[in-house]
Amino acid sequence: MSIIQDFDLGSLDTLLRSFTQRPQALHLDTQLPLVMQSLQQDHLDLLPLPGQGHTLQRWQTLARIAGCDLSLAKLYEGHTDALAILSECSASHRVGQGIWGVWAAESAEARTRIVGREGDTVLLEGRKAWCSGALQIDNALLTAWDSNEQPQLVAIELSHPSQRILAEGWQAVGMATTTSVVMEFDGTPAVAIGAPGQYLSRPGFWHGGGGIAACWYGAAEALADYLREHCRKPRPDPHAEAHLGAVDAALGGARATLRECAAWIDANPGANAELLVRRTRAQIEQAVSQVIQHVGRALGATPFCHNSHFARLSADLPVFLRQSHAERDLAVLGQQLAQVPAGAWQL
Repeated sequence: MSIIQDFDLGSLDTLLRSFTQRPQALHLDTQLPLVMQSLQQDHLDLLPLPGQGHTLQRWQTLARIAGCDLSLAKLYEGHTDALAILSECSASHRVGQGIWGVWAAESAEARTRIVGREGDTVLLEGRKAWCSGALQIDNALLTAWDSNEQPQLVAIELSHPSQRILAEGWQAVGMATTTSVVMEFDGTPAVAIGAPGQYLSRPGFWHGGGGIAACWYGAAEALADYLREHCRKPRPDPHAEAHLGAVDAALGGARATLRECAAWIDANPGANAELLVRRTRAQIEQAVSQVIQHVGRALGATPFCHNSHFARLSADLPVFLRQSHAERDLAVLGQQLAQVPAGAWQL
């Protein structure tokens, strides 16, 4: 065998480029809807509503689900959030059967519009991005834009033939089984829920944002438990113990923040919780990022490769954590804090 002296990197790049750009196959976990149905049958989806004295219990449940599986948490959180929204908008009679989702993310490339209305019944046209669980749920609440350019919350049934699922663009590895696809509507009937703008203006919008942070926390807590178990082994591992100490400091502060936030919401259910929830989400995100780093460095490649639960959480959590908008959210938090009188940080 002779060695090529004038190696053609251009040909190599061409070959690698086609391999790099190969699409991910759509992956559905058929067990997800079955677990959701079991949770419903046992009434384990009927969580205490936020702001009614048991917000912490609600968030503890979300954290427990997230510590099991984040794709399940995505479906479960969306379903239970939908039930809370329907209650807050005096529309609990719309719940019926099946699994619900909430699709309120907006994209410049995909906008759903209301093109007809008769009473509470509306017709939808356009597209909606980030429709998590569209292949696994039965009903959804989504924001659509009315003729006055106001967001109107509407409820749809996923079985209607006027809807089309566009799944080709879903290329996730982490959180892959949530299949957060694009939905296309062509005269799709829907029911208006609440008044235009109410979805964003209601107190429960920020209560739900705190619930997402509880999911982040629950997944990080589950990863941290693997490190704690590792450090219980009889053979000393001072590096791992140092990582465990850092994890404890991060999670201890995050837990206290979530508990304080839940207590404040219960004491002030009708107040605007935006500032407190934004701060809470920022603190939980920072703590979770630290846990991911410390646990991975302490345990090495073994659990990533040989423990299915650890591997799924480790792949999913960084993606789920990006429901935070990072520095954009921090900038808004900073703007709001700049208007707070001095002394807001005093003990």
